Amino acid sequence: MNDSEDLKRYLDEQGRVKEWPSKRNRSRFQQLVLEYLANQFEFDTIYSEKEVNQLLNQHHTFGDAALLRRELFERGLIDRKRDGSAYWRKVQN
Repeated sequence: MNDSEDLKRYLDEQGRVKEWPSKRNRSRFQQLVLEYLANQFEFDTIYSEKEVNQLLNQHHTFGDAALLRRELFERGLIDRKRDGSAYWRKVQN
């Protein structure tokens, strides 16, 4: 299977993430989901934590924006100020 087909398993009909991949699938499938979510953020835009949560809530249905926000940050897909007052999408090299 290719990445697009694998990602579809985790999306509902509206393109929202419907479940967080299990630990068994942690590295590959979780990364696919996180990259998909990171692509929902605009480059050159600063987001508050509330705006990040709102954007994530528009693109997932399992109700854990905090988990997704933390994972996006920890995996280097978004960055933030140390105090969490501003977030932005990182440019990948």
